[in-house]
Amino acid sequence: MLRLETDTGYWLVTHVDHANLAGDFAARWGNGLFRSPEPRAPVLKGISRHDDGWRERDAQPQITRQGKPSAFSVELVGKYSAFEEIDLADYLAVRDRALLLIAEEDPYAAVLVSMHTYNLLTQRADRSTIASAQLPLLDDFLVQQKALQKSLRDKIALDTCFTSEQSGDTVIRDNFRLLQATDNLSLLACVDYRQPATLLHPLALNDGGYRTVTVESIGERKFRLDPYPFAEPSLVFSFPARLVEGKVFDGNAELQQKFAAAPVSQLTATISA
Repeated sequence: MLRLETDTGYWLVTHVDHANLAGDFAARWGNGLFRSPEPRAPVLKGISRHDDGWRERDAQPQITRQGKPSAFSVELVGKYSAFEEIDLADYLAVRDRALLLIAEEDPYAAVLVSMHTYNLLTQRADRSTIASAQLPLLDDFLVQQKALQKSLRDKIALDTCFTSEQSGDTVIRDNFRLLQATDNLSLLACVDYRQPATLLHPLALNDGGYRTVTVESIGERKFRLDPYPFAEPSLVFSFPARLVEGKVFDGNAELQQKFAAAPVSQLTATISA
């Protein structure tokens, strides 16, 4: 779950809907400067479905020790320290479930999701928020992810649907970076992040070079990107959210009841040059 605090409660966005927004960004990505995703179908699938494993958990939202919805919030942008609010074994099971779901149908999409998961848990995770007794569980999971990635890459290399360039390390890395970038832009939009940011990695250009994209907030869920990666000078994207009233909840049941009863609204994010 992702949360955006209001005067009276929280807008809550599921991980699945956040990932779909990232996929919408990726589908429009590309212009005279930035390279469009290729091979298109599996890359867009990987980006749109990278959080599928959260579907069941988000249907029954939980609260933190402080009684707030347990969710990614503006406070967590730029770091990944949410392990104090979720059982690590449960978290890894969610991540593993998402990978297994997509690996069965699309190895190319799955390798991007696995690379995203591995990066999240190695480069951005705050290990100090994980109980020391659980660190071996995390490290075993990371070893398994590396083995899974090798297996998936072997399948991709044998698939005649892909060119040697598309199945090569450089293009797979570039597509992983696009997943990271659009995932990050979606997170910024869903929590209405107001501070300057970047889309994490240098991103592939049509001339073979790379550029880092900066993000500037210019209003409520309105962002200016530089350099700009879309063809149209301004785009409006929509995503579902539910407004749950209340700042602190007595238990999971209260939050779940209010979440289930809240109507689904469509929020918008505007991306401009």
